[in-house]
Amino acid sequence: MAWTWQTAAFFLFIILCFVVMVLWEKKKPGGSPRRGVLGLDTTRGDRLFISLLSSAYIHLGWLGLIGPMLWIATILSFVFAIFVFRYV
Repeated sequence: MAWTWQTAAFFLFIILCFVVMVLWEKKKPGGSPRRGVLGLDTTRGDRLFISLLSSAYIHLGWLGLIGPMLWIATILSFVFAIFVFRYV
């Protein structure tokens, strides 16, 4: 793996997600489990995991089908993450 500023930004974003989730859990404990469109009970941590994993698949699919213009895949990933945290 080439360690570029983009790679560092990616890992910093993941760390930032974890820090925000810890602070959110400290402020409002319990994770507020709820049943979403998939019929599963999910907590905030579950929804973060689904968002991050889906983001990886969106980016890999974009690379395989379209090419290296990843900023559009990143926007799609953010939109999907908002959908996951809102409805799943």
